[in-house]
Amino acid sequence: MMSTGGLITRATALLPSAETPPVTTPREPAREAAERELSKPMYHENDPSLFDRALRKFFDWLDDMLGAASGATPGGGFGLLVILLLVILAVGALWWRLGTPGRITTGTGVLFADGTRSAADHRTAADAHAAAGRWTEAVQERMRAVVRSLEERTLLDPRPGRTADEAAAEAAVSLPDHAADLRAAARTFDDVTYGGRTADADTYARLRALDLTLERAKPLLTGPTA
Repeated sequence: MMSTGGLITRATALLPSAETPPVTTPREPAREAAERELSKPMYHENDPSLFDRALRKFFDWLDDMLGAASGATPGGGFGLLVILLLVILAVGALWWRLGTPGRITTGTGVLFADGTRSAADHRTAADAHAAAGRWTEAVQERMRAVVRSLEERTLLDPRPGRTADEAAAEAAVSLPDHAADLRAAARTFDDVTYGGRTADADTYARLRALDLTLERAKPLLTGPTA
């Protein structure tokens, strides 16, 4: 049997010498080892996705911006809400007035795209479209009837490629009392034809009334008198 002193002596022999330094790992390899360990998928199973992180940052930014804006706006958050509503209403009004972005033109489209038809033909087509509720087509045909009627009365020279704006400006020379109505009719034609606007019954009624009025209007004689 081994004595107590023998056990102590043997245990002491198994312990490292006091003069041997402890085992240490250099800082850089240790950091790389830790990064490799933490990069394993098992540590990231519950991490938010890239989209979630981006969305969170966006809402944090939006919250900071709105907070700063509400602090600088009279009335605080309520005042900011009123301003945002006014901006939305202004954008909606511009959208309604100008039509769909990308479809707005400057009125360079020609008025007549098909063969020559009489003013009566265009009026018949306009009334047929109106009866079917096709107000945009009805407005287009009625505007063509207005211009064709002025050509038939020799108040306008027949000219291929004429635009609605050009016709209105030229007709205003001999019909100055109706210049504003002619410009408005040309703008309406451009809006519904090239600007993405949709006509309605009231729009057609105004253009039809102008057509009937111009039929009875006496032109201003600009030539030499006897």
